[in-house]
Amino acid sequence: MPHKPFLFKKFTIHQDRCAMKIGTDGVLLGAWTSVNHKPFSILDIGAGTGVISLMIAQRCHAELIDAIEIDDDAYEQCTENFENSTWNDRLFCYHASLEEFVEEIDDKYDLIVSNPPFYSDDYKSDNAQRDMARFQDALPFEHLIESVSKLLSETGVFSVIIPFKEEPAFIGLAKDFGLFNNRITRIKGNPTSETKRSLLEFSFTECEVEVDELVIETDRHQYTQDYINLTKDFYLKM
Repeated sequence: MPHKPFLFKKFTIHQDRCAMKIGTDGVLLGAWTSVNHKPFSILDIGAGTGVISLMIAQRCHAELIDAIEIDDDAYEQCTENFENSTWNDRLFCYHASLEEFVEEIDDKYDLIVSNPPFYSDDYKSDNAQRDMARFQDALPFEHLIESVSKLLSETGVFSVIIPFKEEPAFIGLAKDFGLFNNRITRIKGNPTSETKRSLLEFSFTECEVEVDELVIETDRHQYTQDYINLTKDFYLKM
């Protein structure tokens, strides 16, 4: 039901004008991203509905949470979702490409998050808006990482969710820009399925990498305790 608002415990997401609807990837990233370093300023690259920014606003006291969205409709909807939330005084969405944003903004961010597009050419559809939201050529990983290296504060953290198969290449690219992988959580749909996604955390500090695994379900709609613990502050039925 894409035209119905998606209700979370403390905020509502309208998504009828967004190509990319609420999905598990965005919710995982919003819940998993560390805010232990108490970020003052946060940036969400490719905000879509704004769900990740809103989740992080619920989880921490950052005074400045900026988002970037290039698509006209998604930008307008993200802005409305921000304005209708409890944290509207801390949230702001820029209507810009990442390239434009990097050129114009001198500020550095203590936390940067991104659920980037990552489908290959094989999956292209006839819907250009949806394709822009989903395909990596709209925001190549190298462009994303280079931009993050310019926008992240010296002690900042960058969190991202990508396909598991892209993990080694992404970590290698990040290292080329001085960003070191500090934490990995690999996502499986159920105990016997293949690993589907990688949640990755980076910083400018090299340290031992924490690695773990998260299984979402044991059976259809039978969620694991780990997944419930991660998302219970957000999903109504958790």
